Amino acid sequence: MMNALYVLDPSSYDRIYGAAERADIASLVTVDSTARSRADLEAHPGMLSGVEVIMSGWGCPRFDDALLARAPRLKAVFYGAGSIRHVVTDAFWERGIVISSAFAANAVPVAEFTLSQILFCLKRGWQLALGIKRDGAYPSDKRMPGAYESVVGIISLGMVGRRVCELLRPFDLRVIAYDPFAAEETARMLGAGLCGLDELFRTADVVSLHTPWLKETEGMITGAHFAAMKRDAAFINTARGAVVREDEMIAVLRARPDIQAVLDVTHPEPPDPGSPLYSLPNVVLTPHIAGSMEGECRRMGRYMVDELRRFVTGEPLKWQITRERAALLA
Repeated sequence: MMNALYVLDPSSYDRIYGAAERADIASLVTVDSTARSRADLEAHPGMLSGVEVIMSGWGCPRFDDALLARAPRLKAVFYGAGSIRHVVTDAFWERGIVISSAFAANAVPVAEFTLSQILFCLKRGWQLALGIKRDGAYPSDKRMPGAYESVVGIISLGMVGRRVCELLRPFDLRVIAYDPFAAEETARMLGAGLCGLDELFRTADVVSLHTPWLKETEGMITGAHFAAMKRDAAFINTARGAVVREDEMIAVLRARPDIQAVLDVTHPEPPDPGSPLYSLPNVVLTPHIAGSMEGECRRMGRYMVDELRRFVTGEPLKWQITRERAALLA
């Protein structure tokens, strides 16, 4: 059996790898049940000398030249979290080490959260509920798009965007999507029609952003997009705050109180003290909870257990990330 080591923050260890996951891992590799942190590796440089497999998650150290030099036998890393952006390096890729991520497992709760917000926003739930709380009275104006033949716009058909489209299938809604890299056939299979970004903002009753934060996507969503939105439309962001030009968004939200913004992510995160995002009546902030939380984290651990089993038995990996794919998932 190969030698393995848990390398992640101890606080993440129990959340990601529960008793069942640890038992299954122990049946596949020789592994100590103790989670080792970055500090442990620095204090004991020889700890990685015989390690062939690392089971990890949040708190995984960066695999730079110095760390890799202490892990000459390392063959694979199973990362029980999402983006590997801050974990891998050129030296890691050049060593040919395999890495798999639980990003697909993390997409599940993000898509579920998004679905809940899409349906709630189509009822103008946030505006009405917060207005009642503020005014101490029910509103006389209860206009809303509703969840019948309204338009939902999905920005980017990556793992989360695709799953949101699938969750929307049972509802009587029209789904449109913007993704310059998606094929028409892919969109059709998801029940979505492709369109331009400007058209999506003009047409959709709810816009949901799922674009990764890359150099090319930073500031992609502008104030002009928000200004073009339909009356009583809503914007949901569970991706990354830096994809949006937040100062421009704030200016439009001030001028358009009919628009609702539900922001699970911001840039910076949390917003700076005194940011208008805290006080604007048509902004709802949630503290980055769309992704895996508490018991949901076990799903990520389970994905990595299954991936380890494939690796040990020589089967093709399902969630392996190559250097090229990592550039798109950053």
